[in-house]
Amino acid sequence: MARLTPWLLRFAPLLLLPLAVGAFAQHGPDPQPRDAAVVNRVTWGATPTELARARDMGIDRYLHAQLHPSTPDTLPAEVQQRIDALSISRQSDEDARAIQVNMRQQAKALPQADKQKANREARQLALQRGREVNERALWRAVYAGNQLQDQMTWFWMNHFNVDFQKGDVGIFLSQYEDRAIRPHALGKFRDLLLATMRSPSMLIYLDNSRNVAGKINENYARELMELHTLGVDGGYSQNDVQELARILTGLGIGNSLEPPKVRPALRGQVVQRGYFLFHPARHDYGNKVFLGHAIAGTGMQEVEQAADLLARQPATATFISSKLATYFVGDAPPASLIHKMSRTFRDKDGDITATLQTLFASPEFAASLKAGVFKDPVHYVYSSLRLTYDGMPPIINSKAGVGLLKRLGQPLNQRVTPDGYPLSQSDWSGSGQMTTRFEIAGVIAGAPQAFYRESAGERPPTLPQPRNLLQADDANGLFSSLSPRTRKAIEQAKSTALANTYLLASPEFMRR
Repeated sequence: MARLTPWLLRFAPLLLLPLAVGAFAQHGPDPQPRDAAVVNRVTWGATPTELARARDMGIDRYLHAQLHPSTPDTLPAEVQQRIDALSISRQSDEDARAIQVNMRQQAKALPQADKQKANREARQLALQRGREVNERALWRAVYAGNQLQDQMTWFWMNHFNVDFQKGDVGIFLSQYEDRAIRPHALGKFRDLLLATMRSPSMLIYLDNSRNVAGKINENYARELMELHTLGVDGGYSQNDVQELARILTGLGIGNSLEPPKVRPALRGQVVQRGYFLFHPARHDYGNKVFLGHAIAGTGMQEVEQAADLLARQPATATFISSKLATYFVGDAPPASLIHKMSRTFRDKDGDITATLQTLFASPEFAASLKAGVFKDPVHYVYSSLRLTYDGMPPIINSKAGVGLLKRLGQPLNQRVTPDGYPLSQSDWSGSGQMTTRFEIAGVIAGAPQAFYRESAGERPPTLPQPRNLLQADDANGLFSSLSPRTRKAIEQAKSTALANTYLLASPEFMRR
């Protein structure tokens, strides 16, 4: 939908006005809306199917299962087949990198014009794989059963942000998500941190592949402390930045899967896993003092010592707890909540699940269920798709959903700056954003064909008639927060598509 149609222009002010003045209905003591609010918060968006599953299990057991997923996700067969058909599933990142390196080697012997074309094709290989990771991410978000793990995977991908459009980051993006982030998303923070420090995507993105003894690059060291662990007010000094940069020298990527040629005395110091490479000939083996601790020049062991120190600093516990609390409770989370989460983080050695358990068991979390947390674009799009197409055939074209995120200013894995996308309501609640969300609500509710065909000219399959979301699901507590004004607008809609559009565009649906 390229622009607002007249009926959207007519109804947009009615539904968006309450958002501007913060008039949101609150959940009462009734367990139905409370259960729906919990499911809505720990998933990408509550659906009738998910809510029924939670109630069958009991909300406490359901939350425990989300915090402790015991089995890998099983996606609908049609979705899994489409993921399996992606090149990132058929070809490993290592094999794709080998092809890319070979393309560039062969390009060197070509005339200038052909050389440029060949190098563009080598770059396109990285970009295409990055785009496929995003398509896979949308399918997983909409259909995964381990919803909290999937949310936390996105949270950490955003926290440890990389931009797949920079250099060759995209070649390694699939393994960044599936090897570095997802397995540790609910595990120990130290393991997660160290996995990102060994990731080719991160080392390319923050230029540590250029950080060598005698030619120090401080970029990764600075962001590692400011954005990934201690926070900007974490008490570190410029000398700590310099010392950490020295510790990180030689941490980068190799040009092949073969070990580098180094003098015999250094061969035992080489650490290689796929294209990740600790190259001892590029490392500064001088002794360092980092965060008040003496670190002897031992090579890769120094990196692990630095990760231990960073993960176990009180400032890291506070910074990570604050960011998690903001994500799950909303802007300016209570200091009391951050204090409790930080204590758990420290006492449990950075256990993310334990920290989240403290969060979910807190009265501060229970209080936040009444007002809700404003959805950033990724939550808005995913929750809209999950609710609208629950019980429908699985969507075929995930690119359509990925494109909606781009329209809303939050394209996956494309935040240029290393800070990741912001989490505050003020960053996503402007009038332009709300207008675009209204348009997107119309697309999701009224133009399902876009999600069931892979090209504009393709004829989509015959689809079941969409249900009126409010009429079908009003009794289960999903929409207990709707104001009388919003209900009246939805009930007066002249079609199911319009009614569903108004629901998805309502101020109450903008919160989770």
